[in-house]
Amino acid sequence: MLRAKGIMLIITGAMLWGSTGPLMEWILSNSELSVPFMLTIRLLVAGIGLLAFLKIKGTPLNPIWRQSFWFKRLIIFALFGMLGVQYSFVAAIEASDAVVATLLQFLAPIFVVIFVSWGLKKWPPKYQLFGIIGTLFGLFLLLTNGSFTNLLLSPVALAWGIAVGFSFAFYTLYPGSLMKEWGVLLVVGWSMLIGGVVLGIISRVWQSDEWSLLLDWKLSILLLTVIVIGTLAFVLFLSSMKYISAIETSILSSMEPLTAMVISVIWLQQVLGKWQLVGALVMLVCVTWLSIAGEKKKVV
Repeated sequence: MLRAKGIMLIITGAMLWGSTGPLMEWILSNSELSVPFMLTIRLLVAGIGLLAFLKIKGTPLNPIWRQSFWFKRLIIFALFGMLGVQYSFVAAIEASDAVVATLLQFLAPIFVVIFVSWGLKKWPPKYQLFGIIGTLFGLFLLLTNGSFTNLLLSPVALAWGIAVGFSFAFYTLYPGSLMKEWGVLLVVGWSMLIGGVVLGIISRVWQSDEWSLLLDWKLSILLLTVIVIGTLAFVLFLSSMKYISAIETSILSSMEPLTAMVISVIWLQQVLGKWQLVGALVMLVCVTWLSIAGEKKKVV
């Protein structure tokens, strides 16, 4: 039951996160908002909102800052995990599109498997290898429509895609002890606030002339929607790691590109080729098989 709960949490979180991609692509394409400004607002609002919610519930917010071991780990996660994932993901969207950026994120399972296998000093189980190979094959079809000649990504998009995969792997593996000690909401809230403050200082957000763009109520509502959905996605994703392994979490989140693709087709009128549809089916089959195989392995 606990593993089933973890699977439901990650699938729901992945679908929510996948839906933010097309929303952010539309914002970047139809407004003058820049990546640093939009992401600074997103992180600050989400971080303050989560911490305010915890404060209202009576959860102490400051104890984590009184222990150097924990606040150092929190800062590392905030900068290289939370900010790293969010900035590289949005930058990849700007350099390509929401679907491609979300797909490139699935380089993460490779990094996760390498990190975990290196730490354990042994090869990963066969069912995980099969799941990863199948998922990556599906991604190949989605990215290329079955032809090597169609693999046309700019160097910038590819670089940001690799950054997304690496930072997503770090985001998956690093915060386990932090969450166990302090809880998911507190860790996510502080890391978002820290990431937003640091990015805001680097980009000098207070000097930006983009503030006036937020007077457009439609744009503000859409941005607020991205903030709420994206924050919930992060909370669900991290919560799932209490019940399933980091490798399974990273692979099961393959629902993200499928969600992004469906929304992009319906809303942004992006057309899929037949081999891209085959790729989506391959990914679904591999994800389902991975879940069943993992459950059987635990029972045995």
